[in-house]
Amino acid sequence: MWRDVQIAVIVPAYNEARLIGATLRGVPAYVDRIVVVDDGSADDTAAEVARAGDARVSLVRHAHNQGVGQALCTGYAHAFAEGAEIVAVMAGDGQMHPDDLAGLLDPLVAGEADYAKGDRLSHPEAFVRMPLARFVGNHVLSLATRLATGLAIRHSQCRYTALHRRIGEHLPWQRLWRGYGYPNDLLGLLSRAEARVADVVVRPVYADEDSGIRLRHALLVIPYVLLNVWLRRLRAASFWPSGWSLGFRSAPALPPAAASERRVPSELDARAENTGARPHRDAGSPWTLALGDNGLPPGEP
Repeated sequence: MWRDVQIAVIVPAYNEARLIGATLRGVPAYVDRIVVVDDGSADDTAAEVARAGDARVSLVRHAHNQGVGQALCTGYAHAFAEGAEIVAVMAGDGQMHPDDLAGLLDPLVAGEADYAKGDRLSHPEAFVRMPLARFVGNHVLSLATRLATGLAIRHSQCRYTALHRRIGEHLPWQRLWRGYGYPNDLLGLLSRAEARVADVVVRPVYADEDSGIRLRHALLVIPYVLLNVWLRRLRAASFWPSGWSLGFRSAPALPPAAASERRVPSELDARAENTGARPHRDAGSPWTLALGDNGLPPGEP
């Protein structure tokens, strides 16, 4: 636990047999649960997870590769159903420094934010440590994400994040983009939900890991996702009502108590009713998740 709050970490992994063991060994001791989502790996990722021998680890396997966005949907469902109040994401490639996790958790525990995301671009050594193409590309995509979402975030593409269940239970997870581009789509969903989003400076960690992001993702996929985010924002604004602008905004702050007490039927609840999946409810918790017999969100094989 971190400051008396249950913490879980999701580790999405696709063909990460070489690095997943070191990633799991680095997860801080105060983390209560680790949910590894093996997204249809063709290598020994699952075997390396078992070899780690960490009692906190739960391994969930997709029968085939469904994309990192879907892997996170699966991970969030399992982590929140197991009682976590805050769920962080640490990728299986070892790019998230474990010592930075506490900084992401603190604004959520203090009730100052609903979602915290890492900001590598503001780190004093970012220009030196980050490959030049990533440094420039991340600045461009972050600017585009600010315009599309209206959120004054500094680094949109960093996947080192933490989400509080008080906002997580209200997000329409089935609408999240399933592949690369999900961080931008998720920020759009958070903006629509008026979530409080915080940037937290984290270390840029780059070694010999293989990046799955290709030029087509930066030039085609992510711009397509951002265009849809922007169009959804326009539709939600009823085509420029009074007081609306394209300027950046900070999501309105909700009192922590009021935020935690909110409970409306979530879209996951509705999806459970439509599919006949068996809901899972923790005793004493307002969170309801629909998990099928295979342990995955409804509709997944």
